[in-house]
Amino acid sequence: MTQRKLRLGAFIMATGHHIAAWRHPGAQADAGINIDHYIALAKTAERGLFDQVFVADSPGIKHTGDEESFSRQGRMSHFEPVTLWAALSAVTQHIGFVATASTTYEDPFLLARKFASLDHISKGRAAWNVVTTSADSVHGNFGLAAHPDPAVRYERAHEFVDVVKGLWDSFDDDALVRDRASGVYFDPQKLHKLNHVGKHLKVEGPLNIERPPQGYPVIVQAGSSEDGKELAAATAEAIFTAWTSLAEAQAFYSDVKGRMARYGRRPEELLVLPGISPVIGRTQEEAEAKWAELQALIHPSVGLATLAPFWPLDELQRWDLDAPPPYYPEPPKGVNSRAHVVIELARRERYTLRQLYEYLAGARGHWVVIGTPETIADRMQEWFENGAADGFNVMPPVLPQSLDEFVDLVIPELQRRGLFRTAYEGSTLRENLGLARPESRYAHAVKAA
Repeated sequence: MTQRKLRLGAFIMATGHHIAAWRHPGAQADAGINIDHYIALAKTAERGLFDQVFVADSPGIKHTGDEESFSRQGRMSHFEPVTLWAALSAVTQHIGFVATASTTYEDPFLLARKFASLDHISKGRAAWNVVTTSADSVHGNFGLAAHPDPAVRYERAHEFVDVVKGLWDSFDDDALVRDRASGVYFDPQKLHKLNHVGKHLKVEGPLNIERPPQGYPVIVQAGSSEDGKELAAATAEAIFTAWTSLAEAQAFYSDVKGRMARYGRRPEELLVLPGISPVIGRTQEEAEAKWAELQALIHPSVGLATLAPFWPLDELQRWDLDAPPPYYPEPPKGVNSRAHVVIELARRERYTLRQLYEYLAGARGHWVVIGTPETIADRMQEWFENGAADGFNVMPPVLPQSLDEFVDLVIPELQRRGLFRTAYEGSTLRENLGLARPESRYAHAVKAA
């Protein structure tokens, strides 16, 4: 039995991560706005002792492709994540909730308030996935003339996260005394104005809700760009990433943890969680058949649309589906860092255009593993024990079917190997992830003085 345990998140993409999942009989076609569907998923993940559930989010609709492919997208309507998790926290007891919110398009005071509220409502199970929003199609929703450049977005993000943490520290942990006998509700000396004036933000404070149960909701970051890795090293406690080979994952793991010392942080303070999309069969043949069934549901126009973000300067419709895509050593400026992974994957595996979109259809460039529960556990164990991962973001291809299969078949195998918990260790997400509760900046300043 090993002391170190896998950390597992369930990355929920409404009907499932496969691009054609909504057409599959094992999927809930209206999943994006079906609260009963999400309740069932959260309870299944909790039954499987997952640390957290996560939904990605963007403040707008993003699509690259023609109207034909647009009409076939199954992810056009979905809940806002903080609202969703607040509802699900009332029907669960242990599992954590990771909600995405943008430092580019949100207001720091309002964001700090709603995540503090979610942490109180869930009794300490909230997490914020910090994103800068890579899509350049949403700026019009906020009255902006253009999408900010990546360097500006990440510069603002560093300042934004610091401001939000400062707002969460508005009240000292013991500020709210609520003494009925004396009639004293709180100690005004333990309430702090932030009075932040920076390059991008000006926020006075204080926040009008007491300090979250976890001190701060867990800070998560997603992305593998240079700016993203630096933001994670400085601020994140978990990072979601996408790699398809052990060597690439090991290099990323070492790189991002190696950056932490200059921010006064230790490597164990950041959990690296690559995505894995498992296609599970009781035999290898059954798993392959499930994958083939999903692949047969992909319409070529939808397949090409999945590639458009990675080759934005090319007209994909003119390409031969059975020829390789063009190779660029580096993606065009401003393109999501995932493009490097996809372009290198196509070169390494010598994929044709069709083969590439069929691969990406499963999980958009994340690691797809097709096999038995034992095979999937083998691969996860290899990455976990060889400096590539502290755990995984599990990305079920079809929901609810694939999550049920992972909980019923793979979790027991991981437990048998001593790699995964058999009971929750604590009551908050931080406790279950093995992360310390952060001290208020004001308490730290007093101690330092």
